[in-house]
This record gives sequence, structure tokens and C-alpha cells, in this order.
Amino acid sequence: MDTQFKRVALIGKIGSEHMGLTLPKLYEHLRSHGLETIVEQNSARFIDGTPETFPLEELGRQCDIAIVIGGDGTLLTAARFMASHSVPLIGVNLGRLGFLVDISPQVALSSVDEILEGRFREERRQLLEAKIIREGEIIAEQTAVNEVVIHSWNSTSLIEIVTYIDGIFLNSQRSDGLIVSTPTGSTAYALSGGGPILYPTLKAIELVPINPHSLTNRPIVIADDSEVEIVFRNSKDFRARLSCDNVSIPDIEIGDRIRINKAPHPFRILHPINHDFFEILREKLNWSGGYTL
Repeated sequence: MDTQFKRVALIGKIGSEHMGLTLPKLYEHLRSHGLETIVEQNSARFIDGTPETFPLEELGRQCDIAIVIGGDGTLLTAARFMASHSVPLIGVNLGRLGFLVDISPQVALSSVDEILEGRFREERRQLLEAKIIREGEIIAEQTAVNEVVIHSWNSTSLIEIVTYIDGIFLNSQRSDGLIVSTPTGSTAYALSGGGPILYPTLKAIELVPINPHSLTNRPIVIADDSEVEIVFRNSKDFRARLSCDNVSIPDIEIGDRIRINKAPHPFRILHPINHDFFEILREKLNWSGGYTL
């Protein structure tokens, strides 16, 4: 196969009932085309023999491209590790929604061949970087492909969040929390919170309150190079936590500051040439059912 990608990594979703069929088939197909193929170490058990394996955190230094077999969550995890190495991702969908992993197993071999041969659409999607600052020191930091979420640990107690954009006061809100989302994440948790759907490559960040106490507190969209800073008002029942794509960071204290910026490296995702984001929205969200021009 004539391709710019000489070394391909396979990353599978552990626990998927169809992984035992799809991943070995892709592995043998790639090798039969003369491509050097490596496997994420936890996924290697699906393949007979002894494939070359690496842990996920090492794969980005070892491959030119990675194929993710699983759901959107599997791709989110891979994207956080691959972004800093500029390794593009291809998504084969074994999950449910599949906004990111858009290739079905039935056409996986032909679609992967087309992409590897150079017929694809590439998107570069931003990530967010969140830091917890305590007494002037960064005590924890994490990246997010979808969203950074600040939320109350107590389901019966609101937290009061004060938000600044580029150092300018935005608002103070009593709520269950706040979602700070990328365009990629606008079809995830932010959507269920009433936030708008953003086109994936739009240079923007959206802030969506979670169950705000005031009906006038609405989602807002800001430029992607903005810095979001969050502090908290005193409360005797204060208990909050921060998570990035469901990866939790240690408990927040009342005097902490949360600082959220665009991460320095986007992640790259390659789609088949006929990829249509709006078609995915119509299919996944059941828009315009039965209506055609």
C-alpha cells in the first residue's frame, strides 16, 4: 500500500463484545498490506501470536497514525495521549452514539484503506487544559477533549461559582456546577445541560451552568483563546470536585482557583472523504425524521 503512514497503532476498547472480531481482522488486514502494525498492550489479548505492544502513554512516540476501535470514550482517552505527538486518529465505532468514531465495522477495512491512501478529511480539534491553583501553586492539572466540569459533591447543596474571562468578571452563580466545553464536547454533557451545538472546528469555548438557581443564568460562548478563571464564595457546606472528560482531580478547597485555557496542542482526527457532520447530527439526534426535499 502506498501511504504516508508507515507505522500504524491499534487501540481497542476493553470489554467490547465485538472487539474479538474487529481488531484481529484489522490487524491482519494491515499486515497483509505490508504496514508495520503495533497494538496497545491491553488490546493485544484479542490477537493470536505475539504482536509488538506498547502502553497507551508510549504509543504516540511509536506510530504515525492510530486506529481506535470502540466508542467515543475510547477515542477521547487516546486523543489526550496522542495530541502532543500530532498523531492523527481514525475511529471505528463499536459503541452507541459515535460522534467521533464514525466508521462502522462493516466498512472498516475499505474506509481505513482509503484514509491510509490519502483520501480523507482532516479536522484539528482543540483540547482544554485545567489547573487547580492553591496558594499560588499548581497542585493538579489535566487536559480534556470534551469538557471540564466543576460540580458539587452534595446533591442537596448548591455551590456559588464566580467566573472571570480574561480577568474580567463575568458573573456569580449558585448552581450544581459549571461545564466548560470544547466544540467537540458540545454534543456531550453540555448538550444535556441546554448548551448549543458548536461546529467541531469552531474556535470557541462554551460555558454551561448545571441546574442554576436563577432562570436568567444562560450558556455563553466565548473565544477559544480566552482564559476562564473560577473561584468560590464561602459556604459552610462547600464540597466540590473538578473532572476532565470524567477523569476526576482531587477535591477542591474553598480558596482554590480553577484556571482553564486552550491546550497547546489540538488532536487530529481523520474521516472518510464523504464525512458529513450534519448527517451525523440528523442520525444521532433523530432530527428531520422522514423529511427530504
